[in-house]
This record gives sequence, C-alpha cells and structure tokens, in this order.
Amino acid sequence: MRKNALPRRTFVASSLLGAATLVPRHVVAGSGQVPPSDKIRLAHIGMGTQGFRELKALLDHPAIEITAVCDPNTDSDDYLEWGAGEIRGLIGRLLDDPNWRTTEGCPGGREVGRLVVETYYSHQRGKPFHGCRAYADFRELLEKESDLDAVKVMTPDHLHAAVAIAAMKHGKHVLMHKPIANRMTETHKVLEAAATTGKATHLLAYGAGLGNARISAAVKQGVIGKLREIHNWTNRPVWPQYAEIPQDRPPVPKGFDWQLWLGPAVDRPYHPCYTHTVFRGWYDFGGGSMADMGIYSLWPVFDQLGLGPAVSAEGWGTHQCTTVKTACRVIRNDYSYPTACTLRFRFAPGSSGDGLELWWYDGGMKPRLPDALEAAGQRPAAEGILFVGEKGAILAGFSGQDPILFTEGKHTPLDQTLGEAFTQAVPDRGAHLDLWVAACRGGDPSPGNFLSASAVSQTVNLGTVALRCGSPVEYEPESARLVSPESARPLLTREYRPGWEL
Repeated sequence: MRKNALPRRTFVASSLLGAATLVPRHVVAGSGQVPPSDKIRLAHIGMGTQGFRELKALLDHPAIEITAVCDPNTDSDDYLEWGAGEIRGLIGRLLDDPNWRTTEGCPGGREVGRLVVETYYSHQRGKPFHGCRAYADFRELLEKESDLDAVKVMTPDHLHAAVAIAAMKHGKHVLMHKPIANRMTETHKVLEAAATTGKATHLLAYGAGLGNARISAAVKQGVIGKLREIHNWTNRPVWPQYAEIPQDRPPVPKGFDWQLWLGPAVDRPYHPCYTHTVFRGWYDFGGGSMADMGIYSLWPVFDQLGLGPAVSAEGWGTHQCTTVKTACRVIRNDYSYPTACTLRFRFAPGSSGDGLELWWYDGGMKPRLPDALEAAGQRPAAEGILFVGEKGAILAGFSGQDPILFTEGKHTPLDQTLGEAFTQAVPDRGAHLDLWVAACRGGDPSPGNFLSASAVSQTVNLGTVALRCGSPVEYEPESARLVSPESARPLLTREYRPGWEL
C-alpha cells in the first residue's frame, strides 16, 4: 500500500468499543479487484500449524497481500496436529497438489509458508508470483520490509508482546492470535503501545463467543435476577502436559534457530516438548488452557457486563508424584501448568462485578450444577458456561447445546423465551478481517482491538499468578500492582535474556 494513499487515523485509548465501519474497497474499474498499490501489505510471523489453518482467509482477502513470512524454523515435518495428516492435507489443497509430501509427519516452517503464499497467488492470479520473502528473525523483517503495512502474529505466546510492540513501534498495524501476552506486565506494555501509536489492532479471539455475548445481554436485562456466579469450563488441555523438566538432550533440528525461538525467555537446552503446540503448557512459553480458550468464551461476557479486570484470584491445581529411591514424593512444579485446575475470580467493590464470582475449570473439571438443573436431568457438556442468578440460571454448552433458561421450576430454550430480542441484542458485526481492514484504512477501531480485551486479558494473567504462588492474590489494576502477597510480585513479569528486554 502506498504511503499516504489511504488516510491513517490516530486512535486514542478511550476509543475501545467503536463500531467498525467498512469503507468501500478501491477497485480497478470493471475488474472487481483491489489494485496492488492499495492492498495492505502484510507479514505473517509464525508459520506453524495454526498459522496454516488460518492462512487461506488471508490469501483470499482482496484487500490483503502477504509479502513476507517469518519463523525461526526453516522447513520440517516435526510439528504436532489434532489429526494425522491434517496440516499436510490442508497445505496440499492450498498448493492444488494432493500428492504434496506424501511422507508421514506434520509440516511447517517459513519456507513452507513462502511456497504456499507464492503458489496460491500464482494460481489465483493466473501468472507467476514471487513477491514473498522469508525471514528467521522478526526484528530483521521489520527493519528490511520498509513498505510493510501490517503483521499477523502467530508465534507461541511468549513472543506475542515482543513482536506486537516492535511492529507497532515500526508503524505497523497488528493482527494477533490470543493471548495479548502471557505476563501481566507485558500485557500492559502491549496495551500502552496500542494506545500511544494509534495503530489498528485486532485480537483474533473476538467474535467467537457471539452466543455468550447474547446470553450476557439477557442476563444484564435481568432474566435471572442479580447475577451471582459465572462458571466456565473447557476440555483443554488437549496437548501433553509435562510435570518435570526434561533431562535428555536431543540435538537442535537442522534449520531451526533455537535461540530465536526462545526470544525473551531464559536460556535452556533445546527439547521438542517445549515447542510446536505443547508450548502452551509451560509457564515460560504459554498461557495455559484459560489463555487458549477462556479469552474466546469470556471476552464477550466481560464486554456485555462491563466487567473490569479481576482484583483477586485463587487457584487450585492437580499435582503429580514420582518416586525417589523407595519413597513417593510430590513433584514440586513451578514451570508447567497443572493437568487440571479450578480458578476463582472476584471484582472490585462498587463495580459492575461487585458481589460476582467468576469460576474457571479445565482438564476435565466442571462445576456442580444448581439443584434445579440436576433435577431436570441436565449435565455439563464437554465445554460450556453457566450463569447463576438470584432468580434462575442459564446453561449453555459449546457442542451444539442451545442456552437453556431455568426459572421458577421451568426450563426453556433462551432464544424461544426472548424471541428476536435474543439475537438482536448483540448483532453480528461481520468478519474479523473486514473489521480490521476497515480500521487499517482509517475507519473506526475494530471492536476486537487490543484495548477492548484489556480486562479479560489481565484476568487471565492474574489466574496464572494465583496458580503459581499457591495462595489467594490481590491485584490493583489501576497501577498494575500485585497488592498481596508481595512474594508473588515477580510472577507478573519474566526474567529476560539480555537484548530482549521490553
């Protein structure tokens, strides 16, 4: 996109929830296509499995052109996926080559990304495309790609803040996968950069919880009286959790820059149980199950109910045991998330969350249902949410179960009870990429902008602190300070490797 070809808007921190207005796309007369000079030139940073799952939407968007990819890994078949052959088959379809890499293994890396981008555009445009460059280091990419407009951040969680802040300081708009960061101080620094630079941002968890937004709007209208509790649970983790730090020393794979992958995290020997998908289970690299799924389900709840960040949290996690000689011992673990946990959050007195308890469960843990729901034969789905008020409850599952309203001994589907008011209360604002593209072009901020995710992001970060310190924690959002216990304050940040400080 040419400099000054389209207006850029300076956003202020108070513009959190402005509706995105889609401006007309610039088109070549009669062609229905956006000319290359008006496209948003985007670098895709992180070419792992989720990056490839979401790549087609970017490649198909008429206002976006991917001009660079970045990943510390060059090209390998050692990634992890949810189903055997899933990613290889997906890439084969993008390449229009069903026989691409018929060997076993899950592919990924920057050169695979470049191949897909250039091949897809060549097929799409009917002529060769060789305009995608590949980088190992995002810092080099930002220095060399002077015509870049934006980046998409698809790295492991521990690199989110470093990449997003660097990109915004280089004048780039940012599209990012959740979470904003896996440390409280880094979350605040990303939010500060978003507010001061005025770049268009969008967190990709936005919009996934439209059903929860509509339920929350109904709760706000009083269908179950004063809200007392919210219970949210997931089937995560669906990746291996490691209770101990690995002691073996496998070699670093060829073409993989381990030091770049570590980024700001403290140095340690390479091991595959830290990387590719399983990073989520480590405090240093991931945000656990709540960062993986809770931002999807709870962000719309925070938004509709006007909740601020939690001011207290307490966590209970499972532990594992081992044997030392002839004795059994509990493994003392402050490096990986538990296999399952329960978290309880409370909110500031006098706020919209005053008197409310928010509960989170993962690893198979689920809440006890109110007596009326159990009497009606209800059981929690694998993933779901429960709102409990003074006059009733609403139960919804994430596996096709419609939200059910329980009041006065009766239970009916919530949408039948409220009719059109249920869907009209929170309209669908449109596709993620369109909302963000409109913001990049000078329109209103996307409703999924980073600043609008501040409260839920801080709450998720606080849950991790509570888990790690093993006792209730009190937090002051205004100053981003942990009030108690003082001993847990270092958990708000990380120990940075030299040269990676934020």
